[in-house]
Amino acid sequence: MADQRRDILITGGAGFVGTNVARSYLAEGQPVHIFDNLSRDGVASNISELQATYGRDLRFTQADVQSSEDMKRAVESAKVVYHLAAQVAVTTSLANPMADLETNLLGTMRLLEAVRRSGAQIPVLFTSTNKVYGKLAAIGLQKRGSRWEPQSKQLAEHGAGEDQPLEFLSPYGCSKGSADQYVLDYAHSFHIPATVFRMSCIYGPYQLGSEDQGWVAHFIRQAMKREPVTIFGDGRQVRDLLFVGDLVSAMRKALDNMALAAGEAFNLGGGPANSTSLLELLRDIGELVGHPVDIEWSAERLADQKWYVADTSKISARLGWAPHTSIGEGLRTLRDWYLQRPALVAQSEVQVA
Repeated sequence: MADQRRDILITGGAGFVGTNVARSYLAEGQPVHIFDNLSRDGVASNISELQATYGRDLRFTQADVQSSEDMKRAVESAKVVYHLAAQVAVTTSLANPMADLETNLLGTMRLLEAVRRSGAQIPVLFTSTNKVYGKLAAIGLQKRGSRWEPQSKQLAEHGAGEDQPLEFLSPYGCSKGSADQYVLDYAHSFHIPATVFRMSCIYGPYQLGSEDQGWVAHFIRQAMKREPVTIFGDGRQVRDLLFVGDLVSAMRKALDNMALAAGEAFNLGGGPANSTSLLELLRDIGELVGHPVDIEWSAERLADQKWYVADTSKISARLGWAPHTSIGEGLRTLRDWYLQRPALVAQSEVQVA
């Protein structure tokens, strides 16, 4: 079996993060197996590009995590699993909670069961979300200039740690949060070497931005097209941005140090140094593209956090990881990627489901 287990299995691997993970391994000559149902508009082109560049080192299976049999077959050749397949938007989960549940929670359970029943100690790296903390209701906030900030100096300087109370607000928060907890439990109950990453706002090349998900790329695309951006709320909402290359580095570092990472949940983001409000980000994007970004205002949305910045001290202390890409550098890289794909910039809104 050791010779058969050679693939880097990436569920949801045709998407933004999955494509970047795949490229990092394929560039080293390691075989990658992407498992994806291609339900999101535009991602099939990522598979075509990877196949054209890396040839037979890439194996692609068009299948869904809702199929236990397909999951079992995919796991048979896997030496590691990046479980990225997900329904990714709060708004979509509100429109169709059952479909959200099927993909995010039951799909994760089918994967975990396939790994458990294989009898092999296959590492599983799971991408969770900061939405497991809900609206961070216990954190007092104050307006400061163009930002919401915590009243607590400790939180303002370091961000929110893994000790924040879990609050699964919205169907998306419930499905991802429940999956998050099951991954940790399978690590503890069945000794599967599994790690959870509670991610902040990830951005970078191959992100097909929409209003509901991948909003950093959406902002840049809208600005490049000279079309307005809709802001829900007052625009002072603060997020920490993490460039996708730094995310891939963190996940691979966890894999290389699984004895320290198994059974752990890590908050993963750009931290206070890479935090920005929506208003500040739109100002920076306007400077990048050479003209101000038009804003259309709308009401605040359910489950939107006014402030979230990840405290990454746990993953830093445990694994020696830190982000290296500034917001300015990351935005330029993403803009340049879009400049090489003018047809992608010009197209209408990318659908998330």
